[in-house]
Amino acid sequence: MSGKNIVKCFILKKMKKIFLFLFIVIVFTVQGQPYTRIVSLAPSFTQSIYYLEAQDNLIGCTSYCMAAKEDNKEIVSSAVKANVEKIISLKPDLVLASGLTNPKDIELLKKMGIKVEIIPTPQSFREICNQFIQMGKLVGKTEKANTLIKESERSIQQITEKNKNKTTRKMFFQIGANPLFAVTSNTFMDDYMTFLGIENISKKLTQGAVTREFVIANNPDYIFIATMGIVGEEELKAWSRYSSLKAARNKQIYIIESDIACQPTPITFAQTIVLMDQLMSRTGN
Repeated sequence: MSGKNIVKCFILKKMKKIFLFLFIVIVFTVQGQPYTRIVSLAPSFTQSIYYLEAQDNLIGCTSYCMAAKEDNKEIVSSAVKANVEKIISLKPDLVLASGLTNPKDIELLKKMGIKVEIIPTPQSFREICNQFIQMGKLVGKTEKANTLIKESERSIQQITEKNKNKTTRKMFFQIGANPLFAVTSNTFMDDYMTFLGIENISKKLTQGAVTREFVIANNPDYIFIATMGIVGEEELKAWSRYSSLKAARNKQIYIIESDIACQPTPITFAQTIVLMDQLMSRTGN
């Protein structure tokens, strides 16, 4: 092989390596770019986006996303029913779907070439944190996500330490009135009681529907009702009439906003734990 050909081969090999390197860089750069036209199909996703200060990336949400509605974001869904045509018309680069999102809607969006990220309901605080980090990556706010998680963990740790040596106490955590529905195990809301050092009277149930007789028989020290408006007040009055209940006798029945307690984000989880601890400490228990 002549000297010219050797030089030519050398240059070609170098160029191939350079092009390969540039291709890899471009691919990873594109993959690492945050999504800027996001549609959220769950209030907790929207809430997370706002906590991450990425609301400018949000273009559509549900009718239950209060902060986003105030910012005049497009309403594209109720709690469970999405307006697929409207979502497509917004030309999103990402749709965040929950376990409640209709699978047919998800498939249709995918067929239209829209990226859909399905985020299931978390079953623990740890899963909440993992999903929050995932959300941070999607919107280019990983560092912010980690910072908020650490702050939430510190608040929770303080409450856990405060309650770890207290005697065994029991709680009924109500999340529905008609039918009466309880927080059970393998749910992130069960972790509220775990971190507070309290026994969940419904922990062993395989499904959450209960009767008032079940609650009375288990005689909890505390009753928390996660609901909104007049329904919560009516439930508080109903439980207060049962003088045989320790929670009623000791005035340890509380309403807690479902917008906070039932939304799986690290921030709202920590806020709920702190609020529950404050309420239970009113009478020194």
